[in-house]
Amino acid sequence: MQKKSNIENLFLGQGFTLVEVMITLTILGFILLIIFGGFRLSYSAWERGDSTKEELQRRRIISQLISQQIKSIVPYRIKTEKAEGDYLAFQGKSQSLKFVSALPIHTKRPEGFVYAIYELKEGRFILYERRALNRNFFEEEPREETGISILEGISNIRFEYYREADNEKNQTEEWVEEWDAKEEKKLPKLLRMTLSFKIGEGKEEETSIQLMASIPAYQPEEVRATTPRGVRGAPLGVSPRPGY
Repeated sequence: MQKKSNIENLFLGQGFTLVEVMITLTILGFILLIIFGGFRLSYSAWERGDSTKEELQRRRIISQLISQQIKSIVPYRIKTEKAEGDYLAFQGKSQSLKFVSALPIHTKRPEGFVYAIYELKEGRFILYERRALNRNFFEEEPREETGISILEGISNIRFEYYREADNEKNQTEEWVEEWDAKEEKKLPKLLRMTLSFKIGEGKEEETSIQLMASIPAYQPEEVRATTPRGVRGAPLGVSPRPGY
């Protein structure tokens, strides 16, 4: 027994037993585990913060592009032979929007006007965009394969349209959820879009992205093309007021 104690003292030093060393190593192991766990949590939080920052930056950029395209809406008049007559190519609902703009976002060939459709499908904000060429483009449904998802993880979307006061029609200024240019005979002055994003299963963020854009061309005027002498000019439809 004395011989064993001498061996322990030889390897462990004076005043320490094997049990004390094991307890010390165990405590040290727990301390290291806590330290590395803290580093791991900090690194994970940094990664999540960086990912969240990138996503917020992406949403901000997309929102700016949408705002610019909405501000570039043109009062494009659809020619029709029906009894209802010509009408402006604009239709706004609470969760979808159709219009013609001078600014493309996705179309590869930017020249000319583009026909754009925004709508919500299965948590994705979808954009359909193509050039406004044929006569009946506004009445045609977009093909599924032509849509691109510009934002994902969306739980709800709401479009609102500002209607000015009109004493002749006994209307007060207000925000409405639908705007049919066939009935209104003009474009809304302002457009407001609110996007709510999911943060988990069945949850939504407390604060949503809200975008408000003015439509400078909400009061259209008809113009005709200026053509060389001897060439007949055809009406171009409707253009914004001078200065826009």
